Amino acid sequence: MPIIKILPHPEYAPEGRTLEAPAGTTICEALLDNGVEIEHACDQVCACTTCHVIVREGFSSLSEMEENEEDMLDRAWGLEPHSRLSCQAILSNTPVTVEIPKYSINHAKENH
Repeated sequence: MPIIKILPHPEYAPEGRTLEAPAGTTICEALLDNGVEIEHACDQVCACTTCHVIVREGFSSLSEMEENEEDMLDRAWGLEPHSRLSCQAILSNTPVTVEIPKYSINHAKENH
């Protein structure tokens, strides 16, 4: 089972977190299933950028990015070369390290 290391984030993981999730799971699903309440305003259908993460390690092990995700990421706050929408990034058996950006383009938090 792949391991996801979450770098410290003041709201979602103040001290960082390490969790496990089955291969074939999206990063967003893995975070939510383990109590990390990352924003996902579009209910994980690749229609917003609120679940944006930066993959610090293991980027190349994730599923390939599709054009729709690339287009959406252009709108993400703090876009970096290893940015992904966590609802689209599917885990393999390789460990990954992710950083949840401090901000998103969402003006109000959703209650999911």
